[in-house]
Amino acid sequence: MDYKSQITGIGPMAMDFLDEKMIIVFNDNAPSELAELSILHKECPVDREIKMGDVVAIGNESYIVTAVGEEANKTFSTMGHCTFKFTGKSEVELPGHIELSGEEVPAIKIGDMLEIIFT
Repeated sequence: MDYKSQITGIGPMAMDFLDEKMIIVFNDNAPSELAELSILHKECPVDREIKMGDVVAIGNESYIVTAVGEEANKTFSTMGHCTFKFTGKSEVELPGHIELSGEEVPAIKIGDMLEIIFT
């Protein structure tokens, strides 16, 4: 089953990372010091691992997963946390990163859907 969640909050510093072509996501029960930096979304169960070739949709934009860090699936399934990087690289810089390729970095707003379509 695909993953579907709704964006419930945008921390005051979360959009600062867009200049670096990345966003940090967490479940909406994240500690306040992490929530300030993050895009928050409803906690939802994840029943599969994210892998290369899967599609991540944020609002109206879709991205292909090009690389997944060794810790990203663990932290996403337990805390809804990872860093999405929109550079389309075939390797991640840090273990919690998921690389995505697509047209543009998304314009994110509260109420948008965060979806992962497993292939």
